[in-house]
Formats: sequence, C-alpha cells, structure tokens
Amino acid sequence: MASYATLLEKTRVPQPSIQRLAVISVFSKLRSAPESQSETGRDAISFCLTSESITVVDQSVRELCRLVSDSVLDISRGLLELQSALEGCDSKLVPLFVKGLGFLIRIGYEQKHGNWKFNSTENHPFVRILSCRVETQTELLHQVSLFVMRTRRLGMVGVCEFLEPFVNFVILRVPFADSSPSLFVRELVSSMASLCCSCRHEALPVFRLVMRCLKYIPGKNSEDNRNFSCIVKTLVDAYTVVVRDLAGTRLEVGEVHVIGVQLVDTIVLLCDSPHVQNTEQEAVIESLRHLLAVQKDLGLPYSRDLSLVILSLVFMLAKSSVEHEQLSILKLLLFLLKWKSENENLSVRDAACSGVEPLLLFPIIALMSSPSKSVKGAASKVLSIVENVLVTMSNAPKIEVHTSEGDSPLSRVGSVVFRIMQQLWLQNDSESNARSTSSFLRVTYINGSESHETYPGSVTWNSLLREHAKRLCDRKKLSASFCLPQEIPILLGAVAGVLVMHPSLGPDAIDSLTALGGIDPKMSVPLLLVVLYYSNLLSRTNIPCQSLLSKLLGLLPSLAAQQVMIPLVVQTITPMLHKDAKGLLYATAIRLLCQTWVVNDRAFSSLQEVLRPKGFKDFISERHICISMAASIEDVCKRHPDRGVDLILSVQACIESQDFSVRALGFQSLSHLCEADVIDFYTAWVVIEKHAQNIKLDPLLACSACLLLKWGAMDAEAYPEDAEKVLNILWEIGSSMQIPKDCQWTKARVSALMALGQYEVSFLEKQISDFNKKCAYLLFSETDAKILNAIEDLSVKIMIHEHSVRRRYVREKKVSGSKIEKLLDVIPQVIFPAGKRIKTGELPGAALLCFSFSPKDVKLGSSKSFRDIHGQYEEAFKVVAKSLQLSRNISLALISLQSLKAFMSRWMRANILSIGAMATELSSDKTFKAANNIMKCLVYMAEETLPRSAENIALALGALCAVLPPAAHNIKATASKFLLGWLLEHEHEHRQWTAGISLGLISSSLHVTDHKQKFQNISGLLEVLCSSKSTLVKGACGVGLGFSCQDLLTRTEASASSDVDSESYKNQEEGLLGRIVRLLSSVLHHFLRTPCDVLESLSALFPLGKEDNVIPLTHLLDENSDDFDDDIWGIAGLIIGLGMSVGAIYRAGKKDAVVKIKNLIVSWIPYADPLQQTSGSNSNVSLRVFSAGSCLALPLVITFCQKMELFDAHEVDHLINCYKDLISELLIVKTSGAFHKSLLMASCIGAGDLLGSVLNEGIHPVEMEPLKGLLELFKTCYSGLYPPVVHFGGMLGVVNVLGAGAGDLVFSHPVPRAPSSSEENKISYASGPVLSNSYLTQQLTPFVQEIFLIAQNTTDRQQQHYAAWAISFLRNYLRSRDASSQGNEIQSSDSHRSSISHNVPEHAMVMKLAQGLTNPSSLLAASSLNIGTMASALRCLSHAPRLPNLDWGATIRRLMRQETQPDVSQSGDLPKEITLREECLKFSLAHASEFDELLTFLDELSELSRFKALEQSLQSCLLCHLGDLMRMFSGSRMDKLFDDISCFVTSLSSDQVYSCDQKSSLRVSCWKGLSQCLEGTSFESSEYITKIEKCIELLFSVLPVASLSPVVDQMGSVKEWSAAVRCLQQSHRDWLYKFLQVSSLETGNGKTDFQGNLKKIQAKAKLARLGSIPFSELGKLKAIVLNCEQSDIWDVHVEIVAALHQAEGGIKRQWLIDAVEISCVSSYPSNAILFVGLLSSICCEYMPFLTLDRSTVLSDMSVTVTSLLSDPNWEVVAEPFISFLWTSLERVYSFATDSDANNAKPSSQKIEQSERDHAPMLVKVMHHICVVFRDHLPLEKQLRLAAMMVVP
Repeated sequence: MASYATLLEKTRVPQPSIQRLAVISVFSKLRSAPESQSETGRDAISFCLTSESITVVDQSVRELCRLVSDSVLDISRGLLELQSALEGCDSKLVPLFVKGLGFLIRIGYEQKHGNWKFNSTENHPFVRILSCRVETQTELLHQVSLFVMRTRRLGMVGVCEFLEPFVNFVILRVPFADSSPSLFVRELVSSMASLCCSCRHEALPVFRLVMRCLKYIPGKNSEDNRNFSCIVKTLVDAYTVVVRDLAGTRLEVGEVHVIGVQLVDTIVLLCDSPHVQNTEQEAVIESLRHLLAVQKDLGLPYSRDLSLVILSLVFMLAKSSVEHEQLSILKLLLFLLKWKSENENLSVRDAACSGVEPLLLFPIIALMSSPSKSVKGAASKVLSIVENVLVTMSNAPKIEVHTSEGDSPLSRVGSVVFRIMQQLWLQNDSESNARSTSSFLRVTYINGSESHETYPGSVTWNSLLREHAKRLCDRKKLSASFCLPQEIPILLGAVAGVLVMHPSLGPDAIDSLTALGGIDPKMSVPLLLVVLYYSNLLSRTNIPCQSLLSKLLGLLPSLAAQQVMIPLVVQTITPMLHKDAKGLLYATAIRLLCQTWVVNDRAFSSLQEVLRPKGFKDFISERHICISMAASIEDVCKRHPDRGVDLILSVQACIESQDFSVRALGFQSLSHLCEADVIDFYTAWVVIEKHAQNIKLDPLLACSACLLLKWGAMDAEAYPEDAEKVLNILWEIGSSMQIPKDCQWTKARVSALMALGQYEVSFLEKQISDFNKKCAYLLFSETDAKILNAIEDLSVKIMIHEHSVRRRYVREKKVSGSKIEKLLDVIPQVIFPAGKRIKTGELPGAALLCFSFSPKDVKLGSSKSFRDIHGQYEEAFKVVAKSLQLSRNISLALISLQSLKAFMSRWMRANILSIGAMATELSSDKTFKAANNIMKCLVYMAEETLPRSAENIALALGALCAVLPPAAHNIKATASKFLLGWLLEHEHEHRQWTAGISLGLISSSLHVTDHKQKFQNISGLLEVLCSSKSTLVKGACGVGLGFSCQDLLTRTEASASSDVDSESYKNQEEGLLGRIVRLLSSVLHHFLRTPCDVLESLSALFPLGKEDNVIPLTHLLDENSDDFDDDIWGIAGLIIGLGMSVGAIYRAGKKDAVVKIKNLIVSWIPYADPLQQTSGSNSNVSLRVFSAGSCLALPLVITFCQKMELFDAHEVDHLINCYKDLISELLIVKTSGAFHKSLLMASCIGAGDLLGSVLNEGIHPVEMEPLKGLLELFKTCYSGLYPPVVHFGGMLGVVNVLGAGAGDLVFSHPVPRAPSSSEENKISYASGPVLSNSYLTQQLTPFVQEIFLIAQNTTDRQQQHYAAWAISFLRNYLRSRDASSQGNEIQSSDSHRSSISHNVPEHAMVMKLAQGLTNPSSLLAASSLNIGTMASALRCLSHAPRLPNLDWGATIRRLMRQETQPDVSQSGDLPKEITLREECLKFSLAHASEFDELLTFLDELSELSRFKALEQSLQSCLLCHLGDLMRMFSGSRMDKLFDDISCFVTSLSSDQVYSCDQKSSLRVSCWKGLSQCLEGTSFESSEYITKIEKCIELLFSVLPVASLSPVVDQMGSVKEWSAAVRCLQQSHRDWLYKFLQVSSLETGNGKTDFQGNLKKIQAKAKLARLGSIPFSELGKLKAIVLNCEQSDIWDVHVEIVAALHQAEGGIKRQWLIDAVEISCVSSYPSNAILFVGLLSSICCEYMPFLTLDRSTVLSDMSVTVTSLLSDPNWEVVAEPFISFLWTSLERVYSFATDSDANNAKPSSQKIEQSERDHAPMLVKVMHHICVVFRDHLPLEKQLRLAAMMVVP
C-alpha cells in the first residue's frame, strides 16, 4: 500500500483533473506491476472505488473496466470489486457502479460466448445489483436494455435465457419487497417491449421470455391486478407494433401470428384459473381483442388454437357476475366467432369435432335475462352464430374424434367441460353410452353402493348428474352455509343444453336441466329462457329433434318451485289456453298448468278455472282436451284430496261423460277421494251406480271402476246390499274367463281381484256362495301369470283368515284307521295268544318283529331287573337263531337281517331303560354298556353253535352295529374283527357268507373317522370275493360290498390318521369304489360267459390303482350243473351288490354309469320264451342264472334313479309289465326245481318292491289294471299249491306294494299318512303311497286279510311262519313312525317334535289347493294343469300357516318332474327367471320343519353329487337359502353341507360346463346364502361359524378383482362384489380384521398373494364406505397402497377414493397430506401423486365433468388441485401440502434430469427406473400446482421453482 500512497494521496486533491490523473496512474501501475492481484493491489482498487469524490469513483470504474476488458483483471474479481463498492457507496454514486457492472456483465457474457450460467438465481449479476439497494433500479433498467442491444448479435434466444432468472426474480420478489416493486416490474416489461419494437426481427424470443414469466406475476389484490393489466397492455402495444412492421414479410409473420395467439391464450388462461379473481379483467380482455383485431386487419387467418381461448372465455363468462366484464367477454367472443366464420367454411367434421361454440349456448341464454341492454344485445349476436353451429352438429352426431398420443397438455376448466360434452355427444348406442359414464359421478354414486341393484351399464351421465343435483340440494337443506360456486350450475347447463339437440340423449338432457333448477334458485329464469329458445328452435323444419318439444315444455312446471317464477310460468302457459288454439296444444297446456300446480299450489286458481265442468260440454268434440282435463282432475284428487273436493262437480262431469277414457279417469279421481276419506264411498255409489253398469264394455273403464270399488270394503258391513252389488261386479270381472285375453283386460281382472282382497274374508264368504271353492277353481283354471299372482294374494289372505278363526277348543274325533291298520294292531295277540302261547321257534321271523319284553313288570333299580329283561331277549334270540332257516338264500338272509335290526333295536332300548333305572350315567355310556352286553352274549353264543345258528348270529352282529350310533367305535370295531375272522375261514361256508353281509352293513354305519376299519372291512370282502370257491360266499361278499358303498364318498373331507398314505381320503375312497365296481363287473362278466359291453365299460371307467391285485377267477359256474340254486343266489348277491353301488358311483360323478347299470339289470330280466326251455346253450343258462338277482336289484336301482331324476315315466309301465309277464310265465311253467321257485320268489319280492317304491315316491302314476293284475298274481303265489318259499314271495310282494320294503336295507319308504278323505271313487291311475289312498287301501284290504288268516292257520306251520313274518313286516313298517330315530343326521336340533295332526276341514282353501296338487285327477282342477298354475298354487301354500296332513314328499317329487314332461301345458308359464322346480324347493324350505319327507327331500338335493346334477337355477336357489337349511339340519349334516359347498366352489373354477356368467351367478348365490347364515348366528355360541368363515375365505379367493370398467363383462363381477360385501358386513369383526389384513404388495415376492391382497384392500374400502368398519382400518394401508407401482393398483386407488368420498373432511384432508408426503420418499412417486389426483378430483367442485381415466387424472390436477385448495374447507392444508409437493417435485425433477440430487436424502428410497416414463408429466403437473400456490413457499424455493426447465 505504501507504493501507492503518493498516488492515492493525490486523489484527495480537490481538483478533478489531478484526481483523474492520479487514478489513471494508480491503475497504470497496477497494470504493469504483478501486485495487481496481490492484497496491496486490491487495497488500492478498493481505496479508489470507495472514494467520496465522484470524479475519482468515475475514473476508477472506467479504469477497472479497462483492466477487465484487457483481461488484466478477472471478470469475477471486477464484478466483486464493483458490487462491494456499490453496496457501501453514496446514493449519488450508484449509477456509476451500475454502469460499470453493466459493462462487465456484457464483457463477461461475450467472453462466455453467450453461455454464461449460474448455479442459483441469487448469483446472477443483475439480481445481485437489484438486491443490494433500491437506487439501482433506474440505471439497471438502462443497463438491461443496453445488454440486450449490445449482445443480441450472439443470439437473442441466448440473451433471453440469460435474462430469464433476473426477470423471474424481479417478479417473484414483489410480495417480499418492503417498497412497492410493481412499478419496476412494469418498467422492466415496458423496457423489454421497447426493445421488441426496436428490434422487430429479433423480438419473438423476448415475447416468449415475457410470456414464460407472466405466470409469476402476483394477483392477490387490486394493485396486483392493475399491474397485470398494465403489463398486458404494454405487451399488446409492443406486439401491435411488431406485427404491423413484419406484416409484409411472409417468413416471419407466421411466427409472429403464432406468438400472438399464444400470448392471448396465456393471458386468458391466467384469468380463467379457478383461484384467480381479477378486478381488471375488462381492460385485459379489451387489450386482447385489440391484439386480435390487429391480426385480423392485417389479413392473418383465424387460428384453430383460439378454440382454447373460447373455452376459457366460456368459463369466465359463467364465472362473471359483473356487467362490464360480461360485456367485454361477449365482445371478444363475438369478434372471434365472426372472424372464424369469415375465414373458415365450417364443415360437418369441424362442427362435430372442434366446434366449441355450442358450449356457449346456455351461458349466453342465461345472459339474456340481464337488465343491461348492451349485454343482451351482444349476447343475441353471439347466440345467432352459436345456433348455426348447433344445428350443424345435430345433423351429424356420428363423427369420431381421434385423440393424439403422447403427454396431454394440462387441463383447464373449459377443456374439461368440452371433453365431457364431446364424449357424450359422440354416443350413439347403449354400450358406448355406458362406457361414457366412466366418470367420477359413477364412482361417487354407483360403485360400492350396495343399497340398490342398479349395476354399471344401466346408468348414464345424465342420470348420474340428476343424482348429483339431488345430493347437492340435500346438502343445501342441511347446511345453510353451503354455497356452490355460480359457475358450476351454468357449466352443467352448458353441457346439458348441447345434449338437448342430440338425437338419442335429448330427453335425458332435458331431465338434467330440470334437476339443475333445484341446485340454484338463480337458474330458474335462465331455464325458462332455455325452454322458450329451444321451443322456437325445435319448431323449425330443419331440426331433427322436433319430438322433444313436448318433453321440453314439461320443464316449465319444475320452475314454479320458486315463488317468484309462478307468474312467469303461468304467463308462459296462458297463451296456449286461448279458445282458438289447436286442440292438442290446448290439452298440453292444461297438463302443464296441472304440473305447475303440483309444484306450487299458488297456481290452483288458474287451474281450477280451466277445469270447470262446463269445459267438458264446450270441448265435447275435442277428445284430447277432455282427456287432458280428466287426467288433470285425477292428479288433483290424487295429490291433494281437499283440493279435489273443490272439483267434485268436475269429477261428476267426468263420470257422466260418454267417452270411456274420460269416465275411467273420473272413476279414478273418485277413488282417490274415497281413499282419503273426504268422500263417503256408499254415498257416492248411490250417484254413480247407474254409470257402473256397463263397465265390462271397456277394459280401461273396468280397471278404473275396480280401483274405485275396492274402497267399499271399509263400510261394507254397514251397507250389505250395496256391498253385495259391488262384490258381484268385482267377482264378475275378476273371474270372467270369456273376456278377451289382452294386456288391458288382464290389468282389469287383476284390479278386480286385488279389490276383492280389500274386503274381509268372512264378508266375502257370506256374500259369495262357495267362495273358497270358486277361488281355488279360478286359480287352477287360469293361465295368465299376472292374474295368477293376484289370485295368489287373495288365496293367501283366505288361508291366513281360516287359520286365525280355526276352532281350537273343539277336539276333533280321532279318525278311525283303515281295516288294514286294525288288523295289524292285533297281530301280536293273534299270532302269539296269551292263553295258548305258540313257541318262538315255530314263528321265528314274526317273533323277531313282534316280541317285545318290557321291564314294567320287573322291579327296577337292581341288577336282577336288568338280567331278567336281558335274559328274556337272549333266550328268545337263541330260539330264533336255532329255528330260523336261511336255506343258503341271500334274499332270506337280507329279510332276516332286516328283522334282526328291529329286534336288536328293541333289545337295546330295553337294556338302556334298565341300566338307566339303576344309575345316572351319560346317555353314551348307557348305550355302550347295553350294546357291549348284547355283543358279549352273541359272541358267546357263536363260539359253539350249530351252522344254522351261526348264520343268524353273524347277521345279528351286523344288525346290532347297524342300530348303534356312529360314535360306538369300540363295539363296531370288535364286531368287525370277529366277523373278519369268520369271513376268512374258507372251510366254514356257513360262517363266511352271512359274515360277509354283516361286515358290509357295519362298514356302512361306521363313523366318518373310522376310515381305517372301513378300509379293512372292504379289503377283506374284496379278498374273499376273489379267492373263495363258493359262489354263495362270492354273492354274499358282493352284497357286503354293496352295503359298504353306501358310505363311500359321502364326505368331502375327513381327518386322515397318521398311518394313511399321502393320498387324500377322498382319493382313497374313489380307489376303493373303483376296485369294488371293477371286481363285481369282472366276476359277473365271467359268470355271464358272453360279451357284455356295459360290464366292460364299467371296468374301464375305474382304471387299476397301485394297490390292485389282479387275481384269476377260476372257480366259476359249472357248465354241466343242473342245480342252479347255489349259483342263482350267489350271482344274485353279486347283482344286488352292483345295484347297491349306484349311489357311490353317482357321487363319484359318473352319472352315465348309473344309467348303464340300470339298463343292464333291466336287460337281465327274462321273458317267457327262454323260460320254457329246460335246456339250451350256455348263454341261456347264464341269462337264467342272472334273472333272480336282477329282479331283486332293480327296485334298488330304480328307487335311486327316481331320486336322482334318471328315470322316465314311460319306463314304469314297461317294467311292471315285464315283472307281470315273468311271474305269469313262471306260474304257468309246471316245474318244481329250486331255480324255478327261487326265481318266482325273487320276481314277486322285486315286483312288489318296485311298485311300492314307485308309488311311495309319487313321481310316476301307475295304471290300475297292471297293478291289480300283479296283486292277483301275488295271490296266486301264496294261495296256490306252490312251495312255501313261493308263498312267502307272494306275501312279501303284497306287503312291499304297501311300502314295507322287505329285503331292502338301503332305502326306507316314509310311513304313509292317513287318507285325507274317506271317498272311494274309482281311479284309473295310482300315485302316492297305497295306504294314503282310500281306493287303493280298499283294493288291498282283502289281500292283507287273507295273509292275516293264513298267519293264524296252524295246519301248515311253514306257510303260517311265512305269513306271520310277512304281515309282521307290514306292521313293523307302519309302527316305525313311533320308533326313535337314532343317528338321524338331517333332523334338526329340535327333532323331538311330535307328529302334529293338522286336521284341516275339507272346505278350507288350503285343503282345496293341496288336493289340486296332490291329486291331479281331482274335479277341482282343470283338465290339464299348466306350469304357471302349479307354481302359483305352490306359492300360495308356501305362505300357508299350516298344511293338511298329506303325502307332500311324493307330491313335490312329482311336481319336480312335471316341468320336464313334454305333455304338460306351458301356457301361462312362469317368468324365465323362475321355474316350477324352484317353487317346489321354496315350498319345501317353508314347510320342512313340519314334514319329515320334505326335510328328506332337501337333504337329498343338498348332497354334493345330487347338487352338482341340478340345473343352475335350483343350485342358486339352494345356495341362497343356506340359512334356512342351517336352521333345519343337524350339526353334523350342516358340517357336511359346508364341506360340500367348499368342494363345489373349488370345482366351479375349473368346470367347463358353466359359462363365466353362470359361475359368477352361482358364487353370488353362495355369498347370499352365507350372509343369511350369519344374520341369525351368534358368533360366540355358533358351532358353524368356523365352517362359514372357511367358505367365505374360499369364495373370496375366487372373487375377481373389482374393476371400475363399465363394460358389460364386468356386470357379473359387480354383482359378485356386492353380495360379498354384504356377507362380510355380517361377519365377526375380529375375524374380519384378521382376514383382511395386508402386510405387503410386492409383486415379485412369491410368498405374497398380490391379487388376493388387492381384493382385501378393495373389500376394506367398500366396507369403510358403507360404514361397516372405521376409516382408521383403511388408513393403516396408506404406506402399503401408496408405495407400489401404479400400473397394478389403479382399481384399488379408485375404490379407496370412492370410500373416502363418504368420509369426514378431516379424514380426507389427512389422506391428501399423507399421500403427497409419501411421494417424497416412495420409490414410485407417480403412484402417490396419481392418488392425490384421484382424491382431489372426487372432492373438488368440478367432479361432475371429470373422466375417470389414468391419462386424464394427472393432467386434470391443474384444475382439481387448484380448485380444491382454493376451497375454504381445504385452505388449512394448502401450506403443508405445497411444502411436501415441492419436496417431491425437486426429487422427481432431479430424477428426470439425471442430476445427483436423486440420492441427496438418505431417508428417501431410490426412484425406480419404471417411473422414467411418468416423470415428465409428473414434473409438469407438480410444477404447475407449485407455481399457482407459490405464495406458500419462501422466495428461495420460488426462485428454484422458476429456474426449473419444464416443457409446457
């Protein structure tokens, strides 16, 4: 510093020249000396620059600039020195430093060749100058201009890029500056505008720069608005100068033109933002109009981009309420539309695709109500242009729009409104119309709304808009503070107003306009003007929508809701009521005036004047006017009866009219008055009676009269004579079958029947003779479905009445039983008389069925009593075992086994009673003790006994186990081991064959968990069947295997023990069944000795398994043997076993195999010719051997086929005749061989069993003649000179016809009910149990009496034995109703219900209907009942409080087959969705608790194999009524039912038979059924809840992911979800929360069920939306849902947003904040931002216009988020929201620009590369929102925001 001291000292001399020289010297020394960069040099420079002398400073700045210019001093050092000096200098020196800095900036820019960048806006030199002090502004403006002028040679684009941070800073600092910087902003823009004017050819980049910066200009107050207005005016003036100067240059004028349009669009877009309120809007718009006018004057063409400007102006017009603003907007619109029409010849495509003008229609019409003449004048001019475009569009609605690909531009309100209008306009069919409704309106009001069954596809945007308008009105009523922005109704009206002209959407659009009137009262006048305008427009000939005129006029009355609108509406309608008006117009006006009165009662005086009685005379020739008046009178009487009384004379005039239609309306009017009780019916009847006489002349008149006559029910008792006349009229119309069958007369008859239903039943019965009988006859005679429904209602009312007045205090005398029952009551006393006691050994069979030792004579409470009773039974059994001969006859063995079951049951009961008297033990312990004692006794007897006794003891063991409950494991296991030991003793045939039968019977009664024992028993039988040399043993094993099949595949799952191999239990059972069927088929095939395709195919159906051992069958039939007795019963056993297996085969899913077995067994029953041959070929011998077994097995197969509907009616007669011919031929053939008698016995037993089965099922009627013929043949057998076994067969044939089922241990027929009447009319067909029919009982009584007499005849002991045995079978069968049903699985928990006798009088309605169904040949019914009639009768009886004691099981089974019969009348059939079979099922469900046969029927249908074979409608019906079944079935049966359902649902997914819709429908039914189960279930006590929850989990796993797509394919999915959600609502909350828990949504994780988790989230959202679970549960999923890839989660997002729409405001706001916060750290920020877009879309005011589409939700955020955060309710979260959004924006921007900032925060996850495609659009959207709400960010962040390079 010392070296410069002298020179520096000279700078202090107060002489300017010396000072300048000194400064020059200092800088010269610095230039030459190296210390210029040293600290000394820097100090010298600083000394000079900080001098107080202006001369020193001036020269110092100049010298410093020279140093930098000559590169002696670095540019940054020079800037630093000058900037430092500037900050501390005197204000008068500021310009010097700014000039110097400006010079250095220009030097630096040139040195950098125009590429001078700064890392932050604050480091920009111009920014630093402006920031340091206020005094710099004036000179800074000059330096900026100088910079531009001097550096433009380097490229104006680069210059503008360099200046952009500075300009942004100047604008952004306005709100933060202490002084008002607005002036500087304007001066800066003005300066740049001047530059544009000076540099016209280089002005475009400057304009673009200013346009980019305009969005940062604040607009918070009026000063800001004025500032913005001035800036716009400056820019417009500059543009005007530039464009006029460049107009002659064709190359540049195009760009200038585009810049001008962009400038206009940018400014208008800033003005039309939802959050902007610009008070200087008029000046801005005028400036823009001036700009466009200059373009037009210069001959520039109209740009299509100006359509966006028009859209913005539409919104501004809707938003504006200030007259001068409206006028300026209208002027600009008028200018644009005229310019467009002058420059373009509008084509149809232009009108349909790019024509935005129609949206102006409604806002412009709304302005026609303005008080300003200027506004109305401008609006009318715009309207004339818009109208032309609208008419063009209405003539060409089918133009398609081709959308451009790529990122869509950010939306604006106008474009959103135009988009929805365009989408709706282009809809021409219902499918696309449904597709258009993929809007947020659908999500808001349809998706997840479980309360109504309107599914996607059936709604339109207009219907949803009406729902939205209704909700807004409700909100307005609930909250006085609720206020809708004024532009929303206008914009909605703009869309609806355009759609009015659409050819198909017009009516819907008019309804939408009507709904808009309720949103805002201010809309009433505009809507009135719309009606007037469209009325004028639609009346023109060139408009295709003229049919809408009447619909449009219907909008007028709705406007009368506002009191001030009444005069206007009435004034509008009144001119149409002029006398000279056309009739149709006059009639329309009356209806409009009436509807106006409906809305507002103030219009009644005008209406009353029009509806005077005199009018009917004045307009007597004008039918339209008279009908309109009558209809209006009817409306008044209906809606306001008190007003109707004022018009009573007009009502009378209507009734007196000669026109039937007018009279009908008069009757209806009077009906409403009588209903309201303002007019007494019978007082009015006196007046109108004469006018009601000819009502049958016209159906409409009859219908209306019936509506009136029903009100006579109130005082009918007081006016009996008049009431009788009324009832006769009603009955005459309702019951008339001669009336023409058209829809009008049908409606009249229905009205008459419904009117009858209003009267008391007791009164009807008094006034109408045989009323019940006539009603029943009418029901069975009618075919029309609607009339049947009316008769049903009347019949149900009658039945309920009869039930309520039944005489409970009178005990009806017990109906005496039939003669057969009386005989059976005395059987024990007659056969075993007390005086001369016949020994048990003489009649062993009867003893088993009749002997019963009671402990009543023995002193109880001691072991002696037990020993006495037990000893008596033991002694009796020993005698029976020794004397009962089975004679190697398998049929006798089965009959003995059946008898032993009855004996063992009584023995067990007696022992249990004795044990119970001695000690108080558990019931199970008593049962075990009693059974154990009996078994020990039997085993002891079996040790050393005769072969005959051994056979019976083996059967007794089986019978004992059969009557024990399944839980008696130990007893059955012990018996099985004992019998297995006997079975394997090949040297003792007498032990083997009966042991085999019993072992199979035990296998069929084992507990489900005793599968090991079952497998051992079956394996033993299979082994002996293969290895035994005895045909009898083979046959017995076949029977045993047949019994074993009864319990195969009856459970869908069972607990497998540890020693069972890896195959499932079900697969093992299928394997066992396959081995059984294969082996039986192979053995029979070998015995048959002829090729048999059926047997071979049966073997092929069940392929060999791993455990099958192929054992050669060497011991077959001896070809030379003439004694077939052994072989016939052995082979019979095999055939019986095969017949018994059909149930298991059916359960295995092989229905065709069952039919094959049935046909095969039928083919083995021989006819007469082969039987007469005593010798012949081996094939004949083989066929003869197979005949006996076929006769016995066929009833078993036929019974099963009947239950499974595999048996046709025409086969019944064929089989009966087959048996009849066979027995006839056997009786004719005179031979006494064992084969002959065995076959005769088997054919009689089989024929009787077949007849009994067919009759008891009641499905197929049997002709009486063949039945009587068979009975006579049975009589011949037991009364002729035949062997005793033939006698026995004939007797068993008779008792089997009566239903005894002797020899059938598989199926048991229900005990028949007593005949409903004692009538004995002769019948030609028999249907139902014999003992339930008086005529059939009478026919069989002689046969039973004969057997009874033989049982008393001791002449032939063997014949007496068989007779006593046979009749004891019948007695035991009829007494089975009193026996306890141990182990009954289908009986409900309250199964101890007593058999209540429902004694119903013969004349009762319920009896009439029941007889009509149960006895089709009843005279009550018509000649042939049709399906609809039978279904109606069933529906009536389903509602009956009680039913008569009839055979309902047989009736229902017959009706189930009735619908499939080709000869049944189909007229008047049910609707397609309902079938007679469904009604049978519903009837059974309604009364199964009273009738066991109905409960059994339901049990059979619910069996999985049977259920799968049902048609879909029945399956759905059963599934829907699971709750009803749960209340009727027992616990174990319900367990099996739920297991079956699980199995069915699992198999349904892979089923190829059902279509996708059918599968979905079945799952819906299942959901409904489970929901029904849960409704009445206590979660704490229910034993089924675990099973139900398992079914729910299984159903949920196959539930499709919910989609918001409205395509028809998704309708099934929506219904399925609706049912599923209703079911989940009923579930236990703890289980539900656990089940719906989701921990992750990682798609790549194999352990995660991604689709299942999506469904769980959707389910939670739906439940939260319905209020079933709190929103806090849904909130737990935020982090999971918002941090995954958006492509997989769209539907879930929509579902959650739909739920949140129903939530409180605080919950919505928290979700919004959390979502944007998660985007700051998520690997998939686009997902969270997309959710923000969805949530803001559904919550903002513009929701009705928004489309639910991925591509639009993001672009619409520029509208939705800005609108939402501007809402006062959401402003509280604006600051944190913008703060988080800014953080997320920086992160995504860094990712998109590949900067290092992506990983700047260690706490945030790395953004996945899959987000690369979404990043540009994300940045664009988030940047826009941050710019709009930049006031919530500090200046530093605002500057960084402005510095971001975002593509617009």
